[in-house]
Amino acid sequence: MAGATLRRDDGESMGFRDSITDEIQCSRCGERRDRSDVDRLLWCVGCRVRARLIATRRARIAATVLAVIVAGYIWGLIRPTDVVIGGWIATVIAAYWIGGRLAREIFYGIERSNRKRYPGSGS
Repeated sequence: MAGATLRRDDGESMGFRDSITDEIQCSRCGERRDRSDVDRLLWCVGCRVRARLIATRRARIAATVLAVIVAGYIWGLIRPTDVVIGGWIATVIAAYWIGGRLAREIFYGIERSNRKRYPGSGS
């Protein structure tokens, strides 16, 4: 039967997703999950949450470093007057917030592309 197309019970041709079993192993922790509980990279919800927490921790450190650098730059080189000190404080807060959001997404992408398994997870 060379070249024959596999068909489902309803007569439609069978796609790649139709041939996958109902349970899939999470590619990060190794636990078997229902295929509706994993994303396109085959990560379960728990592994995605854990990756997001790791990325958030690293991003807070990076954002704090960025805010300190911006504050040092403002204080050391610009030397603001007391009249608009609130504006400079808002600039440092904005640098922390925007830098943290950007760093979190970058660290999350790095964590998602990393192939190592989490400590304590399956083989």
